[in-house]
Amino acid sequence: MSLPPEKALELKQIIHNHLTKIDIHGKIRDVLAETVHEDMERAGHQNLSEEDLMKALRRRGIIDDVMKEVRFVEEVSGRGAASTSKPSTHFVDKDPTELRKTNIDPTRRYLYLQVLGGKAFLEYLQEPQNLPGQPCSTLTLYLHFRNQRFRSKPVPCSCEPDLQEGFLLEIHKDILGEGSKMADATTMLSISDPVHMVLIKTDSSSDTTLVSSYFLDWRSVLSSPKGSTALALELLGVSTESRVSVGILNVKLELFPGLSRTLTEEIVQTQQTLERQKTSEKERLFLVYAKQWWREFLQIRPSNNTKLVKIFAQDENGVNRPVCSYVRKLRAGRLLDTPRQAARFVSLLGYERAPVVGGGGKQEQWCTLLAFLCRNKGDCEDHANLLCSLLLGFGLDAYICVGTKSKAVPHTWVMTIGINGTVVFWESLTAHRYIFKPVNPDDPPLVQQPKPAYPYKTIGCVFNHQSFYANCQPSDAVELCVFDFSNESRWKAMSEEAIKSVCAPGSTASICDFPPLWAPIIDCAATSNEIEQELRYLLAEHRKDLDLSTVWDDNLSYLLSPALFAYEMERISGVSSGNEEFQDAIRKVVPDGHTFKAFPIHFLHRNSRRAFATCLRSPFCEEIVCCRGDHVRIAVRVRTFSYAESACAVWIMFACIYRSVL
Repeated sequence: MSLPPEKALELKQIIHNHLTKIDIHGKIRDVLAETVHEDMERAGHQNLSEEDLMKALRRRGIIDDVMKEVRFVEEVSGRGAASTSKPSTHFVDKDPTELRKTNIDPTRRYLYLQVLGGKAFLEYLQEPQNLPGQPCSTLTLYLHFRNQRFRSKPVPCSCEPDLQEGFLLEIHKDILGEGSKMADATTMLSISDPVHMVLIKTDSSSDTTLVSSYFLDWRSVLSSPKGSTALALELLGVSTESRVSVGILNVKLELFPGLSRTLTEEIVQTQQTLERQKTSEKERLFLVYAKQWWREFLQIRPSNNTKLVKIFAQDENGVNRPVCSYVRKLRAGRLLDTPRQAARFVSLLGYERAPVVGGGGKQEQWCTLLAFLCRNKGDCEDHANLLCSLLLGFGLDAYICVGTKSKAVPHTWVMTIGINGTVVFWESLTAHRYIFKPVNPDDPPLVQQPKPAYPYKTIGCVFNHQSFYANCQPSDAVELCVFDFSNESRWKAMSEEAIKSVCAPGSTASICDFPPLWAPIIDCAATSNEIEQELRYLLAEHRKDLDLSTVWDDNLSYLLSPALFAYEMERISGVSSGNEEFQDAIRKVVPDGHTFKAFPIHFLHRNSRRAFATCLRSPFCEEIVCCRGDHVRIAVRVRTFSYAESACAVWIMFACIYRSVL
């Protein structure tokens, strides 16, 4: 975040004017005269040091008064919300071009992380030059550190991307009652939380790709004599390319305020080495336990070897982690109000299977939560992990289920168990809920068995943040399962202590806290109007190509709104409402002898051209768009619903009223 010379001079002048305004020179002269007089009375004619003067200024509160007036001007998109004594439950993002002032609390410690550009991003060496006004592919850097999230401005993809940003990270204590005190060097050395950095590429069609996920240990700055240190971070690829370098990111770390006494480099390295050894030992012991547990599981029944029992999963960096570490209680603050709304939110995040180079079936990749949220799409495992975490946050007894769907396709979904034993399956990709009713194979043939409405066929194991159970029943068919985890003859449990040793927050240096959810930044009304106007233009042009005129019925368009709202509420609650009022209004507006037709459709994106092209592929929609007859009136209505992380549901309804001419 370097400034050009003219800006630096302007900043110096602003600071000078402010200090002159508060008469800082007069205050220093008064303190100097007073201090010299006291010093001469005590110890004769000794020289007054700069340190003595600074102590006197601090004692009289002059430095604190000046610091309270100091403000950093920052871009909202680059630095997130200003931290208070307690970390916020979510981050409120606004217009990326908006500037605001952030008060710096002089009693808190901050880590200022400057990104000074990238180098050697060779994949973008041949990036085509875009014409002015054309959208181009961009790179955006996302950060998470101790419940704080940040985002840089998007910059064009290039071999040397111009990522020039500054992020102010608050370093606070976790000890109860110590959160408002400034962290000293020893306290900061014990904070093993890394800065998680995620680099996302967004192409011209708004499709996102995870480029790199990097965990930065920032504590090297604690041993820097100048209070700052420069680093060149080698970013590696993800999944199958996790050992391939994608580029170099230059960063500078600086502490505010600086340390009065720095640590030696040897102390910092020793602490880091001890933490790595402790983590390695815990992971080794858990692996030894998991192997023994697996051998015992296979001895119960030979067919257990074919069941989908997943103890470890690879993250985006190719690191094997216990599956329980991907789930944690997650509270959404005031962004989500009910478990069903949480399910709807998760279903609106895009679904994409992990990319694989060449054939060979599905590539496994369970993303960390930050990578999943920043990318805004992921595989079924990512959706299930997030939904289970949110349901746990809402106080439900929730588990991840690992099994198969039809045609033996591996799949994960979420299950909740009520106090009365009611089992409910939650499909994280669609937000559908299925009440589980088991089939009793011992019943007589004439007894009618419930027909499963869920698409799941087999189940191998279930787990959450503190429990893991493997299915050791004779059959792993879902419809025959009994979900009584206390029955050891049906489910083999892992030791909760063993799971806690490697999956609990802070248990190992490799397990990070979950990031808070971001509040939506989409203006639903403005977005709905924009998409609606674009669709009107596209529809009119399409009819014009067919030599058809277009007469718009604005009143009819407005009357379609209740139906779109009811559709979204039904997706959340599962209950349809308001249909009677909608039908009454439509009947009143349709004249005798006329026909009314409507076609609703739902999208997860806001690209009007893509949406219109998709709609035309439906014969029902094409029949409305290309309607012929007498007194034809056309209407289109768009309603956008925004959720956390700017996930949105876009409902579109095309309608027409016409009189048939035989």
